[in-house]
Amino acid sequence: MSQLHRDKPAEISPAAKAASVTPFIVMDVLEKAKEMERNGRRVIHLEIGEPDFATPGPIIQAAKEALDSGHTHYTHSQGISELREEIARYYWETYGVNVSPSQVIVTSGTSPAMQLIFSALLEPGDAVILPDPYYSCYPNFIRYADGIPVTVDTHEGEGFRLTSERVHAKLNPRVKAVLINSPSNPTGTILPLEDLQALSQLPVPVVSDEIYHGLTYGEKAHSMLECSDRAIIINGFSKLFAMTGWRLGYAIVPPELVRIIRNMQQNLFICAGSFVQHAAVAALRSCAPHIEQMRKEYDTRRKFTLRKLLETGLEVKTEPKGAFYILANAQKFTGDSYKLAFDILEKAGVAVTPGIDFGTNAEGYLRISYANSIENIAEGMARLKNYFASFTGLPGE
Repeated sequence: MSQLHRDKPAEISPAAKAASVTPFIVMDVLEKAKEMERNGRRVIHLEIGEPDFATPGPIIQAAKEALDSGHTHYTHSQGISELREEIARYYWETYGVNVSPSQVIVTSGTSPAMQLIFSALLEPGDAVILPDPYYSCYPNFIRYADGIPVTVDTHEGEGFRLTSERVHAKLNPRVKAVLINSPSNPTGTILPLEDLQALSQLPVPVVSDEIYHGLTYGEKAHSMLECSDRAIIINGFSKLFAMTGWRLGYAIVPPELVRIIRNMQQNLFICAGSFVQHAAVAALRSCAPHIEQMRKEYDTRRKFTLRKLLETGLEVKTEPKGAFYILANAQKFTGDSYKLAFDILEKAGVAVTPGIDFGTNAEGYLRISYANSIENIAEGMARLKNYFASFTGLPGE
């Protein structure tokens, strides 16, 4: 037998870039909760950021009709013209901004949109400024494009506002963009128009993740395009239209980025799903009443959860006005949100997300999602109240 066949197979060593991707901790919580449920425990899920509503009927019907009509093949790499035109119309009617359909790139969710955008903007070692707390996956997207995430602390007492002054202090020639998310995950706060206008005056483009637009309560979320036609927009259908499993998002980019991003889309993803795009046209045209019904129910849950959270001993100094999250301060109990979240899961059967998942400035906080029924939220709050009433510290502290 040859030497080749006698040797043991070589161990596969993952690439450093792949190995550097950090866990999405909320998924660790969810997976542990699912394991507990398989063993017979009832867990109240307040961790996951997913609408619990069914996708509205007109969207499902449009998908069925698209399938029956044979829309099961590749589309234009930027998306079907009908959907790009509807997205442009939506931005005009909602924000009063002119968007050419040629600037819209439809993607298989907002995650591919982020990958494409940061790949288009960043050379190795370039930086993107973002607020802390931030959506957990942002730094990984930036690093995967060989960029460096540079954070700016935002504070609860100031409504987690990202001010242009603090961003300006971090600027240097390697900074290529500022990334914002309003309404925010995890804080639920909305940047006021004057803050967006100030950010638009910075000498770098603003990448605005607007995925939670439309889910606001008593306060309007403004698009960054209202302040600058040089803004880069990320948006999609998962949250507002309860379409997380459909995997459909889009980017709106300045004209000079269109061809470069389209080239990457052609190579990396080809196009988003054909029949799903046709369903999204129906979402934009026919689902305003369904959206309003969901939004009102979220607002009811928001007010209920805020009231009940305060009874648990957790603190909320800034009322969230968008998305479906509350970032609750647990620092009087512990500074280790990771251990706290898993201790709550084990002892109280309530799944919440540790603040450390959203940056070091969110340590000592817990993110509570109210994308669940009032009945389940009520039970979860009662369990949290009992847990904290008998809290004497975490194991090992």
